[in-house]
Amino acid sequence: MADTPRRRLADRVSSSPTFVGSGSRFTGDLECAGDLVVGGSVIGDGDVQGALTLSDGSRWEGELRAGNAVIAGEVVGSVSVAEKLELRATARIKGSLKARSIAVAKGAIIEGDMAVTSGTPVVHFEEKRGDK
Repeated sequence: MADTPRRRLADRVSSSPTFVGSGSRFTGDLECAGDLVVGGSVIGDGDVQGALTLSDGSRWEGELRAGNAVIAGEVVGSVSVAEKLELRATARIKGSLKARSIAVAKGAIIEGDMAVTSGTPVVHFEEKRGDK
């Protein structure tokens, strides 16, 4: 059902996102007007107006800005998210994080500082289901 509310950010990716596929490497600054799904690696700064999904095994080096984000891969650099940032259990972050709300799965590794702009506490959770 298209009208069914979706709880997870990963369930909200638009039907036509931009992809950087597994095994691919992109070097340079990336601007994306919609959603972006990364399975490979990116070296450069990114500005994603929609939702960003960094899959398990992906890597991003550089400054990253997005409307919403789900990170299951590795990021080396700062991440700034306008709304919700979700870090999956496989996430590895070296740098600063800033978002309106942040949810961190047990197992995620963060080497840096976190700032929640809404003033609400960081949510900690255990993943109970896969990406299906």
